[in-house]
Amino acid sequence: MDAIWLIPALPVAGFLLLVVAGRKLGDPAAGWVATLAVAGSFVVSAAVFLHLLGLPAEERNVTVTLWQWLPAGSFQVSFGLFFDQLSGVMCLFITGIGALIHLYAVGYMKGDPHYSRFFVYLNLFVASMLLLVLGDNLLMTFLGWEGVGACSYLLISFWFTDPANASAGKKAFVTNRIGDLGFMLATFLLFVSLGTVNYTEINAAAPKLAGVTATAVALLFFLAATGKSAQLPLFVWLPDAMAGPTPVSALIHAATMVTSGVFLLTRLSGVMAEAGWANGLIAWVGVLTALVAAGAGVAQNDIKKVLAYSTVSQLGFMFLAVGTQNYVGAIFHMITHAFFKALLFLGAGAVIYSMAHEQDMRRYGNLRKYLPVTFVTMGIGWLAISGIPPFSGFWSKDEVLAGAFNAGPAGPVLWFLGITAAVLTAFYMTRLMIMTFFGGAEHWRTDAAESLPEGGADEDAELSVAGHDTGHGAHSDDAGHDHHHLTPDHTPREAPVTMLLPLVVLAGLAVVGGLMNLPFSHRLENLAIWIEPVLAGEHELPGAAVLWVLAILATAGAVLGVWFSYRVYQQHKVAPEKVEKPVLAHAWYIDETYAKVVGGPGEASFDAVAEFDQKVVDGAVNGVGSGTRWIGRALRPLQPGFVRSYALGVAVGSVLVLAFVVTRMSL
Repeated sequence: MDAIWLIPALPVAGFLLLVVAGRKLGDPAAGWVATLAVAGSFVVSAAVFLHLLGLPAEERNVTVTLWQWLPAGSFQVSFGLFFDQLSGVMCLFITGIGALIHLYAVGYMKGDPHYSRFFVYLNLFVASMLLLVLGDNLLMTFLGWEGVGACSYLLISFWFTDPANASAGKKAFVTNRIGDLGFMLATFLLFVSLGTVNYTEINAAAPKLAGVTATAVALLFFLAATGKSAQLPLFVWLPDAMAGPTPVSALIHAATMVTSGVFLLTRLSGVMAEAGWANGLIAWVGVLTALVAAGAGVAQNDIKKVLAYSTVSQLGFMFLAVGTQNYVGAIFHMITHAFFKALLFLGAGAVIYSMAHEQDMRRYGNLRKYLPVTFVTMGIGWLAISGIPPFSGFWSKDEVLAGAFNAGPAGPVLWFLGITAAVLTAFYMTRLMIMTFFGGAEHWRTDAAESLPEGGADEDAELSVAGHDTGHGAHSDDAGHDHHHLTPDHTPREAPVTMLLPLVVLAGLAVVGGLMNLPFSHRLENLAIWIEPVLAGEHELPGAAVLWVLAILATAGAVLGVWFSYRVYQQHKVAPEKVEKPVLAHAWYIDETYAKVVGGPGEASFDAVAEFDQKVVDGAVNGVGSGTRWIGRALRPLQPGFVRSYALGVAVGSVLVLAFVVTRMSL
C-alpha cells in the first residue's frame, strides 16, 4: 500500500522526462515513453486494488500523507492520497483506458511537428486526473480539478494556429471557470460549517449540517459539476472541444475529465444525503440535459460532433442517477460509458484517419468494405450505447432508469424522459453507423458539391471549423495517401496496429463490462457490494417483476430507435429532412443565443462596467492623488528649506501671538 504515491508519480515522471528530453526523443519514442508511464501507473493501481480486495470491507481504505501542505493554525491541510473502493475503481479505468488511448495516439499523431509536446500535455492530464480522484481532501481534489482544466485548454487548442481551435480552447476554459466558483464557495462553506476539508471527516460530520447549509453546498458543488461535466446550462463548450486531436476527445471528453463532477458528488454522498430538494434539481437537470443533447445529436453531420452530443447526453444519465441517490448506477454507467465511448471516439478517429481527415459523414459511405476491424469494433460500441442486450450499456443504462423510476412521485416522469433520450440515442447512433459504413454509394468518389445533399435540414448549419480535425501534421503515409485532401481516387485503408489494438481491447470491455453488476441477485451485484460501504444515503431499485418490465420496455425502445433510423437512412422510406430539423442541427440555438447575449447586451454591459471603472472608480482614486498634489504645491512655499525664512516665520508668529494676548487682556 506504500506504493500508492507511484500511481500519480509515474505520469508526473513521464511529463518531466518529456519536458526535458521530448524533442530529442522525437517520434515515436516520446509517445512510447508517455504510454509506458501511464501503463506503469495502471499496473500499480491494479496491484493496490488487488491488495485492497483481500482486506475486510471496513479496512478497505488507506491514507498516505506525503507531507503537510498548508499548516496555518487550525487550518491544516495535508498532501495526502486516499485509496478506497471508489478511488480504486476510478484509478483503474483512468489509467487503463488512458494507457490504451496513449498507445492509439502513438500512431494517430505520427508526423505531427509537435509530437512530443502533445504527449507532455497528455501525461500531465493523467497525473492531474489521478490527483483529483486520489486526494483525501477538497483542496487536493481542486488541485487536480484545475490541472485537468488547464490541460483540457492546452489539448483542445493544441492546433492553436487555427483561430477556431484557439477559440474552442478558450471557450472550454472560461466556461469551466464559472463552475470553479461554485467549487470554491462550497469548500469555504464546508470549512466554516464543519472546520475541515477532509472527505472522511466531512461525510462523518454531514448529519450535523443544517438542512439549508447542506442544500447550499450541494447546489454549489453541482454548479462546479455542470461546468466540468457539461450539463445544462454550461454544456456548450464540449461540442466545440472536438477541435482537439481525436485521442484528446476520447481521453478527456469521453472517459475521464467530464466524469469529474459525477465522482465529486458521489464522494460527498454524506452531504448529498442531507441536501433535500437539491437532489431532485440535479436529477431534473440531468434528464433534461440527456434529452436536449440527444435531440441535437440527431441532426449533426460531423462524426465527432455526434459523439460529443452523445457524451453530454450520457453524462445527463449519470446525473439523473446521482440526483436520485443511485450512486452505484452512476458509477456503473460511468465505467461502461468509458469503455464504449472511448471505443467510439477512437473508432471515429480511425475513420477520420483513413479518410484523409474528413469528418463530414455525408462524404463517407460503404466503409465497412475497407475498414472491417474498425467497423466491427465500432459496431460493438454502437450496440452498447444503444442499450441492446447483452452489451454493457444495456445493463448500466437500465439500472439508471430503474432507479429513476423508483425515485418517488416524479419517478415515472423522469423514467419516461430518460427512455425518450435513450430511444433518440439508438436512432442517431444507428444513423452514424449507416452513413459511415453502409449505403451503396462511396460519396468521396464524386465531386464534393454533388456528394452533399442539397436542401438538407442543416443546410444553414455549416460544419464549424472547430469541429474539424484539420490541424493534424502534414504528412503522407507509406502509400502516398494525402491526409488532408479527400480525392475521388482515394482508397481508405485500416489504421496501423497501434490504433487498432486499443479498439479491440475496448470492444471486448464494452461486451463484458455489464458483468460487473448484474441485477439477477445481490451476489451478482459485484460493483454495488464493492462501493456501497463508502456511500451514504439509501436507494432501492424496484422489485424483480418491475425490473423485467422496465428492461423489456427499454429494449423495445432501443430496437425502435434502430429500426426507424434504418428505415430513414438505409431504406429511404422517410426523407431525412423530416427528422433533421434546423433546430436540432443548431442544438436548439442555445449556444447561438449565448453568443448573441454575450456579444450584444453582454458586451455593452461589460463596456459600461469598464467605463464606470475608468471614470468613477479610477477617477476617484486619481482625484485623491491629484488633490494631494495640489495641496502639496500650495504648501510648498511654506517649506523652502531656508533657515532665515523659518526664523522670519517664527518671528511673525510670535508677534501675532503677542498681539492676540495683549488684545485679550485689554478686553
